[in-house]
Amino acid sequence: MNKKLQAVRGMNDILPADGRLWLYLEDTARRVFEQYGYQFVRMPVVENTALFVRGIGETTDVVEKEMYTFEDSLSQESLTLRPEATAGIVRAAIEHNFTYERGQRVWTVGPMFRHERPQKGRYRQFYQLDVEALGFSGPDVDAEQIILLARLWKALGLDGMVTLKINTIGDAADRRAYRERLIAYFSQHMDVLDDDSQRRLHRNPLRILDSKNPTMQSVIGRAPRMIDHIGADARAHFDTLQKLLKEAGLHFDIDTRLVRGLDYYNRTVFEWVTDKLGAQGTVAGGGRYDGLFEQLGGKPTPACGFAAGIERLILLLQDSGARITEMPLIYLAFLGENAAGFSWRIAEMLRDQGFFVEMNAGGGNFKVQMKKADAKGARIALIVGDDEAQNQEVTVKWLRENDKTNEAGRAEQERVAVTALPKWLNEQFENTRGA
Repeated sequence: MNKKLQAVRGMNDILPADGRLWLYLEDTARRVFEQYGYQFVRMPVVENTALFVRGIGETTDVVEKEMYTFEDSLSQESLTLRPEATAGIVRAAIEHNFTYERGQRVWTVGPMFRHERPQKGRYRQFYQLDVEALGFSGPDVDAEQIILLARLWKALGLDGMVTLKINTIGDAADRRAYRERLIAYFSQHMDVLDDDSQRRLHRNPLRILDSKNPTMQSVIGRAPRMIDHIGADARAHFDTLQKLLKEAGLHFDIDTRLVRGLDYYNRTVFEWVTDKLGAQGTVAGGGRYDGLFEQLGGKPTPACGFAAGIERLILLLQDSGARITEMPLIYLAFLGENAAGFSWRIAEMLRDQGFFVEMNAGGGNFKVQMKKADAKGARIALIVGDDEAQNQEVTVKWLRENDKTNEAGRAEQERVAVTALPKWLNEQFENTRGA
């Protein structure tokens, strides 16, 4: 007997019970992004490994330990399943020169891949919403993206479940000087540093600040602060960002230990976090990356962007008890030779009018078909037998308990002429909206 095949560990199926919530999240995000002028793009899932080594940084956890990398059997090139979206978008911008005339606001959504221990809200194949503003240097775009996310949280009903943290990590020269201060400081506390932090000390000491090791928090808390060692331009940028966020009515905390996990960031970094998901508290994060275009072979181009984890947002939506409002489902049940063709015509006519209609498939008597309709969560069933077909009518049966009667005493089941059906359905759904 063949062994039953299962999904790869950490790469999960999205089944119909959750699919509606995913589509609701993605559709809501698309509307918000388009309100701010962001246009949709889609990049390959597989890129040359060098793109991520040069873009993300050789000493990051992502490049050192988490990438899915393989050799192409035909080209012998080293290829990698993308661990994040920004590098690929910047590569495409350089390759197609689409920031030549003006800055571009773009967004995408799709799977990313990191080989790490799966846990709640953190998977090996995971999905992200990614937003990038390419060719804009001012703090106004940094603020725009943070405010955009605040609008998304409100649209999703999550605004009371997330908080905003911001920081500045200065410019490249600021970080070089700060790096030396960190090395000198942490070198005095080698007995406290864990293995990862000792490994990072001379390669990427800023990442030590992001450690969650509880035994190191006291030492990290006394470390020199980046915000105290930035230049005048970076300081002015950060001050203006704070002013814009305050003018927009957003509350934020300045977290001087916030550095983000990828090497390409400079100046602004930010995260939206929650206390509802345990250790995986960051639901969206990003910042400015003005040097990435040059690192990848392009012309100097300022940029800012963020990514939001879809799985974590889904968990928050489930925790919030989110209800999805959409056109009610109509289930069309039919029985009899003449009823079949008549039912197909009714279904297509209603779909032309924008109704959601699922036709019974697989036969069965009306009792069996009603059980199917109820199991699908249909608001009403349209019943068509040969008698209804002959009289050009349908029988309407209300399936949800609170829809059986309205204030006018609507009957649980009644006949309606097909010519009047679209108008009748619109009126009835309007009467029960929110029920």
